[in-house]
Amino acid sequence: MHDIIKEASNFVNLDTMNIVYLFLVGFVGGLVSGFIGSGGAFVLTPGMMSMGVPGLVAVASNMCHKFPKALVGSLKRAKYGQVDVKLGIVLGVSAEAGVLYGVHIQEAIKKSFGDAGSNLYVSVAFVVILAVVGTFVLRDAWKTYKSGSANEAEKVTKIARWVQSVNIPGTMVYFKSLNAKVSVLFTIPLGFATGMLAATIAVGGFIGVPSMIYVLGAPSLMASATELVIAFIMGLGGSFKYAMSGLVDIRLAMIILAGSLFGIQLGAIGTTYVKPFMIKVVMGVIMVIVLFSRGLMIPVYLSQLGLISTLGETTVKILKSTSFAIMIFALALGAFIVLRAMWQGRRAERELSAAHALGRGKA
Repeated sequence: MHDIIKEASNFVNLDTMNIVYLFLVGFVGGLVSGFIGSGGAFVLTPGMMSMGVPGLVAVASNMCHKFPKALVGSLKRAKYGQVDVKLGIVLGVSAEAGVLYGVHIQEAIKKSFGDAGSNLYVSVAFVVILAVVGTFVLRDAWKTYKSGSANEAEKVTKIARWVQSVNIPGTMVYFKSLNAKVSVLFTIPLGFATGMLAATIAVGGFIGVPSMIYVLGAPSLMASATELVIAFIMGLGGSFKYAMSGLVDIRLAMIILAGSLFGIQLGAIGTTYVKPFMIKVVMGVIMVIVLFSRGLMIPVYLSQLGLISTLGETTVKILKSTSFAIMIFALALGAFIVLRAMWQGRRAERELSAAHALGRGKA
C-alpha cells in the first residue's frame, strides 16, 4: 500500500487549464514531430516538467504516447515515399537495447537521489544535448542557405562517404535512402545511442536524425521520416519497461497523444511543401529556445539537492515562471514556423498550378 501511495505522489493534479495546456503541448509536439521526425519529445518532456511533472514520469509518459503517434506519422510519410523501413528496423533493434539500458540508469538515479536528482539529470542532459546538436544543425542550415544551395539536392558529408566506402564482409546491408550498402557495425552504435538517449530524456531523434543525415548520408526528409519507425520500436519497449515500475502517467500520455495525432498529420503534410534546409532551421531554433527553459531550472534542482545554497521562495517562483514562459514561446514559435512554411509552400504550389493551367489555356 505504501508503494502505491509513493508512486501516486509522482502524478500531478489535472485541472482544466492543465488539460488544455497538455493538449496544446501535444499538438505542437506532434506538429514538430511530423515535420522533423525527432519525436517532438524535446518539446513534450520539458513541457510536462514545466507544469510540475517529475522528470522521470515525464520521460516515461512521453515514451508511452510516442509509439502510437510515431506509427501514425510513419504511415503518413510512407505514402509520400519518405520512409526507409529497412533502415528504421535495423536502427530500431539496436535502439531497443539502448532503451533498456537507459531505463536502468534513470531508475537508479531516482532511487538514489529522488525526484530532484532525476529532474536535474534530465535537465542537464537536455541543456548539453540541445546546445551541441542545436548549434550544429543551425550552423549547417545557415551554411546551406548562405551558399545559395537551398534548392539543390543535399550533399553527402565526408564522414558519410567514408562510412559508405567501408566494406566489412558479412555485415553489409543495402538501404534505399542511402542508395548504398553500409555495414551494420556502423548502425548498431548509432541505434544504441539513440535508444539510450530516448530512455534517459525521451528524445532519441537528437541522435537518430542527425546521425542518419551526417554519418550515414540519408537525405533530411528520409531521415526525419525513418526516425518515426525507430521511435515506434523504442516507444513500445520503453513504455512497457517504465510501466512495470509504475512510472507511466497514462492520463498525461493520452491527453498529449490526442493533441499529437492532430499535429503530426499537419506536420507530415508540411514536409512536402518545404525545402530540406527548413527542416533543419525548425529543429535548431526550437532546440535553442527550449535549452534556456530547462537551463533556468537547474539551479532550483541543485538547491533542492543541497548542492548549492538554498534559493529563496521568490527566486524559485521567478525561475519557474520564466522557464514556463520560455517553454510557451518555444511551442508558439515552433507551431508558427511549421504552419507558415506549410502555407507558403501550398500557396506557391497553387500559383504554379494556376500558371500551368493558364499556359495550357493559351495553347
